[in-house]
Amino acid sequence: PSQGRCAGISDLVEAEIEERQGALTALDLRANEIGPTGATALADALKVNGALTSLRLGVNKIGPTGASALADALKVNGALTALDLRVNEIGPTGATALADALKVNGALTTLWLLGNKIGDTGASALADALKVNGVPVLRSGKNLGSC
Repeated sequence: PSQGRCAGISDLVEAEIEERQGALTALDLRANEIGPTGATALADALKVNGALTSLRLGVNKIGPTGASALADALKVNGALTALDLRVNEIGPTGATALADALKVNGALTTLWLLGNKIGDTGASALADALKVNGVPVLRSGKNLGSC
């Protein structure tokens, strides 16, 4: 996809979230090719949105950059309770950024990370975060090694 297409999707979503302050509680953008640019735009919107409780971004190739942007948003967002990042190529770097956010975020109760190849480093960072903030449901199968 072209950068323009991704920017258009992210601009639309960001505008919708900001316009509906208080109305939109769930957003499902699975398999929309938003990439890191779209994830960063969503993260910026999440920093000021207090209504969205569920965000599903599986299969969007957000990579570690997009995961890190979302992690920064989680540090200040107290509304989001469920985040689906399945199959997004976040790797150990993205998982570590999310783990750092989980240490300070008290709202998130469900995080899906299936198929992100987080490796030992990412798994260890998430385990440490869970000692600080026990996210009740962490769904992370098939993340170690090259599977």
